[in-house]
Amino acid sequence: MSIVVTGATGNLGRHVIEGLLEKVPADQITAVARSEEKAADYAARGVKIAIADYSAPETFDNVFSAGDKVLLISGSEIGNDRVGQHKAVLEAAKAAGVALLAYTSAPGSLTAALADDHRGTEAAILESGVTYTLLRNGWYHENYTESLGQVLEHGAVVQAAGEGRVSSASRADYAAAAVAVLTGEGHENKTYELGGDTAWSFAEYAAEVAKQSGKEIAYSPVSVEVFTGILTGVGLPEPVAATIAGVDVSVEKGELVVTSGDLSRLTGRPTTPIADSIAAALKG
Repeated sequence: MSIVVTGATGNLGRHVIEGLLEKVPADQITAVARSEEKAADYAARGVKIAIADYSAPETFDNVFSAGDKVLLISGSEIGNDRVGQHKAVLEAAKAAGVALLAYTSAPGSLTAALADDHRGTEAAILESGVTYTLLRNGWYHENYTESLGQVLEHGAVVQAAGEGRVSSASRADYAAAAVAVLTGEGHENKTYELGGDTAWSFAEYAAEVAKQSGKEIAYSPVSVEVFTGILTGVGLPEPVAATIAGVDVSVEKGELVVTSGDLSRLTGRPTTPIADSIAAALKG
């Protein structure tokens, strides 16, 4: 039996592997990556490596074994056939007879186009009959803190979210929830709505960045059309820019406020405050 993590060398996957290494022996973990080079550091620590690519279904033929617990980390390339990619992994997992397939999805309340691939994948999982856990991850702090350089440069947080609020948490928080499911019991056929303990607005976010950086930072709300134009202006393809801007519409509607408490319950600790992630980004 192995715990298999797909997308293991991505931002979330690396947090998951580190968390697993604290709980189970390295030889019980299989990290799935697109190249041996990317996973070399795992191999050096005794983690098993499998080379496979979401875009090449046949590469998953021998990745899973009966009794494995699998974490399918959703593909990150917006606009690709992510449902098709996920189905390829799902079919290989089902054929192997895995014990559990956990999937990193999106909040059930999210109606933005970004959620479509997740809903499609969830439907395929339920239809397949595999034992599952749906980890409906809310937004990551890092979605915002990784662009702090631009905020500091322009003295503004620019979004199309109005006064909407976001229950975000750190990648490490969501990874800890996945680790709890993969190493624990009683999570079969459960759906968890995951988000940070405290929701915040972009005005509050701007104020916190200003406080910690000592710079004047204002929240500058704009229309979805203007925000889409800003995103295409920095090089994003128009469909991708529209999808990202569409999330802000959902934020304004309150669709990224998560009140379940599932994330802190699964991890056994409070979620990371946005202020902590801002501090870490400013130091980085």
